[in-house]
Amino acid sequence: MAQNSGSGSTPWLAFLVGGLLVAVAVIAYFLYAGGSPRPQMPRSVDVDVNVPKPPALPDAPLPAPK
Repeated sequence: MAQNSGSGSTPWLAFLVGGLLVAVAVIAYFLYAGGSPRPQMPRSVDVDVNVPKPPALPDAPLPAPK
């Protein structure tokens, strides 16, 4: 019959994997819930666009349509 010589380490492995799973769950909660320690970025953006002036219209009147 085969003996199970490594059965003593199985509970520790399960405890370690469970602890890692809880740590990942806590990190995911903070990232998705907005509770991260990073400062919040402003939600509004002020955009200032400078466009060149259009060319001046000629001083002569436009011809009348026929």
